[in-house]
Amino acid sequence: MQTNIPLYHTEFGRAFVGDSLELLDRLKENSINLVITSPPFALLREKEYGNKPQEEYIDWLIQFAARIKNVLTGDGSFVLDLGGSYERGKPIRSLYNYRILIRFCDELGFNLAEEFFWHNPSKLPSPIEWVNKRKIRLKDSVDTVWWFSKDEYPKANVKNVLMPYSDRMKKLLEDSDKFYTPKKRPSGHDISDRFSGANGGAIPPNLLQISNSESNSKYLRYCKIASINAHPARFPVRLPEFFIKFLTDPGDLVLDIFAGSNATGEAAEMLQRKWLAFEIDQGYLAASAFRFLDTEDHDEIITTYRKLLSDKTSDLPLVSKQKGLSLIRHNSDTLDVFTAR
Repeated sequence: MQTNIPLYHTEFGRAFVGDSLELLDRLKENSINLVITSPPFALLREKEYGNKPQEEYIDWLIQFAARIKNVLTGDGSFVLDLGGSYERGKPIRSLYNYRILIRFCDELGFNLAEEFFWHNPSKLPSPIEWVNKRKIRLKDSVDTVWWFSKDEYPKANVKNVLMPYSDRMKKLLEDSDKFYTPKKRPSGHDISDRFSGANGGAIPPNLLQISNSESNSKYLRYCKIASINAHPARFPVRLPEFFIKFLTDPGDLVLDIFAGSNATGEAAEMLQRKWLAFEIDQGYLAASAFRFLDTEDHDEIITTYRKLLSDKTSDLPLVSKQKGLSLIRHNSDTLDVFTAR
């Protein structure tokens, strides 16, 4: 696979097969507005998608982070989703994700803009030994999500991610005098009458409750049609969608360096952001094209996947689901379609 030619592209994005370390070196400095990714976690058991062992993980990941800092714009952001883990043979939590946080800030000069926690209520109980068998630990259903920034004031707009008001808040807004009296609270907070003003929605917390329980998405249906296994460690489209809305504007460029099934690309496409997807496994990236195909024809689905997998795709049309625009990948398409040196 030539890493300077995308495996496929859509109206807004390009998907490349290759080692992200090499592909990141081909990008211009200060050119990416948001990097959001979920790397293979530092688990005790090796998974089919190629995770690194814990003792090597941080040094391995820091190579990517250094390059990411170089390609981010001054007001850009780097959002990193990391699952928790245990020490080998012990019911004691690994601190690898917190060590990553400290090293990224202390050694690479990133700022921790804010920490987020992704709660997946549909996650299965794990690890089996401590939760299911011995029953001495609770289900691990929360990932740490570090929002790093290059500068102290990265681009961000809470107005883009406001939540619907609760029923109680709606009542307060309708008749604030009945429910609320402006005054200084025992905690020292001075709650003014501005608290009862409507702002278009509620500010979300940094605990993101997003279920990862898709069972009949187009991506999964098409994988079944093509008789292939879906990526086993997908994150839901709603997770990158939240951060893309929060941290970018239409036309900005979003990058996922461990794209997998390319949920980030799907979210960016829907929100009309340009996107780049880097993935070392051609099979996973070929299947990710299902997210963008505008067809229900089984033969076309299977043929598209096989062509992408065979690398004989110079004249392969792919359809953008945003506007139904047929796009053809030409051999002249290189990584500089957006930002390469």
